[in-house]
Amino acid sequence: MLHEEWADPNAWTILPILKHLFLTYNNKAKWIYFCEDITKIDLKGLLKVLERYDEKKDLFLGHALHDHEASIIHHFAFHQNPASFKFPDFDAGWALSIALLERTVKRLEDKPPGMSFSIDVKHEIAMFFFDNEQGTRLTDVPEFCINKALKEDSCVSTVQYEEPACGEVNSNDILIAVKTCEKFHKDRVPVVQKTVGVHAQNIRYYSDVEDENIPTEYIGVNNTESGHCQKLYNIIKRSTEWEKIKWLVVIDDDTIMNFKRLQKLLACYDPNEPILLGERYGYGVNYHYYGYSYPTGGGGMVLSHAGVAKLLESDCRCHSVDAPDDMWLGSCFRSITPMVHTNSFHQSKPSQYNKEFLSHRYLVSFHKHFYVDPMQVYRDFLGGEEDEVAKKEKRKIKQEL
Repeated sequence: MLHEEWADPNAWTILPILKHLFLTYNNKAKWIYFCEDITKIDLKGLLKVLERYDEKKDLFLGHALHDHEASIIHHFAFHQNPASFKFPDFDAGWALSIALLERTVKRLEDKPPGMSFSIDVKHEIAMFFFDNEQGTRLTDVPEFCINKALKEDSCVSTVQYEEPACGEVNSNDILIAVKTCEKFHKDRVPVVQKTVGVHAQNIRYYSDVEDENIPTEYIGVNNTESGHCQKLYNIIKRSTEWEKIKWLVVIDDDTIMNFKRLQKLLACYDPNEPILLGERYGYGVNYHYYGYSYPTGGGGMVLSHAGVAKLLESDCRCHSVDAPDDMWLGSCFRSITPMVHTNSFHQSKPSQYNKEFLSHRYLVSFHKHFYVDPMQVYRDFLGGEEDEVAKKEKRKIKQEL
């Protein structure tokens, strides 16, 4: 239990806890096996699988994934041949030999990683061990499985995929705040209206101008090319006008989200607790540094009623109008409560993620309209309803047949 064994809030990036693991288990263990709370393990089978490998060698074992195309979330690494580099699916479990652990701890002491962003830990860990071809590549272990139904009985670990079963938050308890600006009113906003806007009872479009056709509300800040910190702060402050709202969900105008799935996800959390929920990124959180985690804005940022109150009670304010809004929010919550990570929100579009990886996730949102049909993403990946035009076309085809 990371929160009990390792109080370091950056333990999710793995590197900060490796020295502790080595000092604790160097003379007791041959392997360090990592898994998630949704990993189902056959312990006897796992031990038999590990016996095939030599723990005295630098070995990194896991269920291998690879990019299908050059990915921005992986900094376009191996862009000439994305499939050439393998990284583990953490949900299937992964393991380090004690030899590799020892060498890694020495390397961290001799040359700690610099201040940087943590975006996709499973890929970043694989890159760290790879060490520019000077280190260790991932060894694919067939028995570390994603879906046992699609494999033979040789699986020693599988992913227990389950949709949230906590009920459903009343739509009246959720306020959807859409950050937009005039130049995107005609192309992006209509997509939001056809997706999230279909079921959301409370949705507001906050812009740099008032547009009665949508309608939008002026949020008191002129548009900036990046950052949007002051816009986000003003949105959070204005949300207090909705006294009965339990959840504030802030999305971009090119966020593609399924509201019905959001309702089920939020039912698993208590709005009376100060909560900041989103897809967790980090800055300066590797090893000895004391950075902070933040919810990447494109996938959606969720604040509970209590979280909004705690933030506004604090003295946390934007140091500039165009400071990065999501990073500012994460840094503010560093002194309030650790943010909560969800695998359901996504900062990028589906093609930027491994298809097998997405197959065992409860998908709620994606981001970006570049080179994709956002409505197709909504239907294919988020289980969204077809728009009325598509429905009429299908009915017409059926009648003709």
